[in-house]
Amino acid sequence: MAYLVALSETLNFTRAAERCFVTQSTLSAGIRELEQTLGVALFERDRQSVMVTPMGRELVERARSLLSQALDFVNAAQAAGRPYQGAVTLGAIPTIAPFLLPRLLRLMRRDMPDLITLLREDQTAALLHAVDEGEIDFAVIALPMDVGRLRVYPILTEELWLIASEGDAMAKLIHPKVSQVDMQRLLLLSDGHCLREHTLQACQSGRRGRDRIPSTIEASSLPTLVQMVEAGLGVSLLPEMAIKAGFLVGSNVIARPLAAPAPKREIVLVARPTTPRGELLVRVQQLAVSIGTGGAPIGPKRSRVKSVLG
Repeated sequence: MAYLVALSETLNFTRAAERCFVTQSTLSAGIRELEQTLGVALFERDRQSVMVTPMGRELVERARSLLSQALDFVNAAQAAGRPYQGAVTLGAIPTIAPFLLPRLLRLMRRDMPDLITLLREDQTAALLHAVDEGEIDFAVIALPMDVGRLRVYPILTEELWLIASEGDAMAKLIHPKVSQVDMQRLLLLSDGHCLREHTLQACQSGRRGRDRIPSTIEASSLPTLVQMVEAGLGVSLLPEMAIKAGFLVGSNVIARPLAAPAPKREIVLVARPTTPRGELLVRVQQLAVSIGTGGAPIGPKRSRVKSVLG
């Protein structure tokens, strides 16, 4: 099954064999034997290309599920009696990782010194896929978002704040309304970032036609987004945790809390329903919640809070 999944993802016998740590002839023989056993063709191949057949695509999905369950089975056996030892892989999206993970990792190291934590920062879709396939154990993402079969473990709910350059008219409003945001001046992160979708949902609500169309200027990261706002190219929304972590300190960008009802996002952990690391998951959730509720502040203490809040 591992050969089947690897070949379906690479569509190349050499790369699939390398991924499975076997020779190309061994992988080819394994695929051929599987096809003979099942009595169906899983791949179409010639000298130039490899294609997955319709039946092959259906069986690949089942194989992925079975491999994930098998991995959970092995991990459960290894984790029995020592939930806070070994290695755990934790993912996080870019609009959360710099602000939550450093403090969370310090708490995890303090409470679970024998645990090795591996990190993966990626966009939401990639992390959800990685958790579902057993490539990583848990991920920290932001809702609303369709997480499929994965289970959700809440951490905190935070508001999105308006950010504008010091000389911008929006910066002079103490509690601006979402409806006051000019969509043509709304700067967004590029496709794939959930903050982009959350910002659009908040600012497009109640608008019609051309009034729903945002600026065509996009940023690939939060630092770039803030720099574009600072340059006066427009305004945007930024997560509250980024502001409280001092992300705007040293810039000429002003952050303003939006008038109620302010747009919000929910920060959660997601994991497979069958994860064998349930006890560890609950402990990580507890530590993350303590950060969000003030038990352990997000980010270092800052003496220039006034400059951040305007």
